[in-house]
Amino acid sequence: MATKPSLVLKRRLKAAPEKVYEAWTKPEQMTQWWGVAGGPKPPVAETDLRVGGRFRVQFWDPRNEHHSVSGLYREVVPNRKLSFSWAWQSTPERESLVTIELNPIIEGTMLTLTHEQFFDEKARDDHGRGWNVALDRLETFLA
Repeated sequence: MATKPSLVLKRRLKAAPEKVYEAWTKPEQMTQWWGVAGGPKPPVAETDLRVGGRFRVQFWDPRNEHHSVSGLYREVVPNRKLSFSWAWQSTPERESLVTIELNPIIEGTMLTLTHEQFFDEKARDDHGRGWNVALDRLETFLA
């Protein structure tokens, strides 16, 4: 069986793991950095932070196009690790897996984002661009 495409992104964040974890798990914080800037409506986030609980994030891009992604939490280790399924409302059959690892470092946190089981290389590349924008926004939010 062929291996499906995946990506790994790392970021040094100048915030404690607890603050980074909150940014990923508290809806009122998620809406501050998730998605793209310049949409006509603010993002909406919902979480049920437990193994088997659901999350959903919706945002609108500058062209007013609606984007909605959701999934189930598979692993929840406060301030250290989150793992969740990932599927866009537009392509629910293309479920993938995201794992966020938070490791304390002297300057704050080393975040490792692993996104795997992509449908194809284009999906991986598109998500890589999207995640880099989101991580840039997360970094600014936490500053």
